[in-house]
Amino acid sequence: MLRQAFIMKIKAGAEEEYRRRHDDIWHEMKEVLKQAGISNYSIFRDGITLFGYMEFKDIERRKALSSNPTVRKWWNYMADIMEVNPDNSPVTKELEQVFYLE
Repeated sequence: MLRQAFIMKIKAGAEEEYRRRHDDIWHEMKEVLKQAGISNYSIFRDGITLFGYMEFKDIERRKALSSNPTVRKWWNYMADIMEVNPDNSPVTKELEQVFYLE
């Protein structure tokens, strides 16, 4: 199982809206993630900084999500409240793993 941790940013003042949208995350978005083999996916918040963690089996399937129409629709939906790239994907910084205890 591969593990990935990353950080993203919410725009100041959008913290509650970010939570609300994730409380109501679309069923089809959850299914797309599961079909890509993603599990144990969590997002934590500290102010406007988000810490994400996910596990997956196949890096290519995970990378292919960026071309999925549902994922792109979600990015567009979230773009007004997050720091995003020109294609509306969230600006992310992958974190280096320095310790793991199984």
